[in-house]
Amino acid sequence: MLKVVQWATGNLGRAAIEGILSHPELELAGVWVHSEDKAGCDALELVDRPDIYGTAKTGVAATRDIEQIIALKPDCVVYSPLLPNEKEMKQLLQAGINLVTPLGWFYPRHLETAAMQEACRKGNATLHGTGIHPGGMTEKLPLILSGFSREVMAVSCEEFSDVRTYGAPDVLHHIMLFGKTREEAQESSMLRFMGSGFCQSIAMVADQLGFQLDDEFAEQHDIALATAPIDSPMGIIEAGQVAAQRFSWFGCVNGEPVVKAVVNWYMGLDHIESGWFDADGIRQKGECYDIRVAGDPPVDVLLHGVHPSLEMDWQQAQQRNPGMVATAMHCVNSIPAVCAAGAGIKTYLDLPLVSGKAIQQTMRR
Repeated sequence: MLKVVQWATGNLGRAAIEGILSHPELELAGVWVHSEDKAGCDALELVDRPDIYGTAKTGVAATRDIEQIIALKPDCVVYSPLLPNEKEMKQLLQAGINLVTPLGWFYPRHLETAAMQEACRKGNATLHGTGIHPGGMTEKLPLILSGFSREVMAVSCEEFSDVRTYGAPDVLHHIMLFGKTREEAQESSMLRFMGSGFCQSIAMVADQLGFQLDDEFAEQHDIALATAPIDSPMGIIEAGQVAAQRFSWFGCVNGEPVVKAVVNWYMGLDHIESGWFDADGIRQKGECYDIRVAGDPPVDVLLHGVHPSLEMDWQQAQQRNPGMVATAMHCVNSIPAVCAAGAGIKTYLDLPLVSGKAIQQTMRR
């Protein structure tokens, strides 16, 4: 059994705890929490779903002390705070603890990695970036699908997500800038912030397929406003305020896009100005990832299930969003392969196939 610590217990972290508890090769050894009021709580208290295990306790108490986490000598930490702290990450790696994280490091070819690689070397530990988009849908699945084609001309992954199901109103309003003016949203840092991950994915796909990309990635931010009041987790979005956004990143050859990653976020499908925002087209597709490989033959996959459906109550979906669960499980299911890998930063291209596990009849700690 591999001893695992969950670092942070937001929506993703709580789902990861469930995943660790149900995985037959893993043992939940500890939990790190950010807030003082969670310190000392049992892991299942934080998950708040004791009914699925038939007990309210695991015997694993949460802590805010990194030294206590290191003293547990876990094999791996699932590292998922809101923002990464590289000092913490290096401290854990130098202590010989493998890290799996959804916060970047998917394919850091363009990043400065010397300090993190040195921390891996000192601790004989592995750092692996994974997740969903980026971190799986954007590069892993397109590369797998490309194996069914010859003469690949272009690859893309486009996400369609109703962000009313994202249970973080402060993030929606103050970071993602929904409910702001068009002018305020145009100053958003999200294109640059998210691009640090998506451009890693684009580079991985291009390198693996053999595209020689232009030196600079292209990017685009589209905004649509509400045409009437829209109810949302952050309150009413008034007419004239931001209600939908599309972020796009492109890897180009001689100025022509060949690898593309796109995120479409919207507050429902009603009362949003037209233009780039196609409510009827999105309704027809449903909440999904649209993954396309232009080749011989072409491959087009609409992947459903990891988004709440349009019919699902968005307030209910905030409590346990399937996209968060999928992201958490991609991290958790990677742990055995990461722990078996050599020291250093390892990507999907370095690891064997990662799969889920069959349902277990008893809770595992």
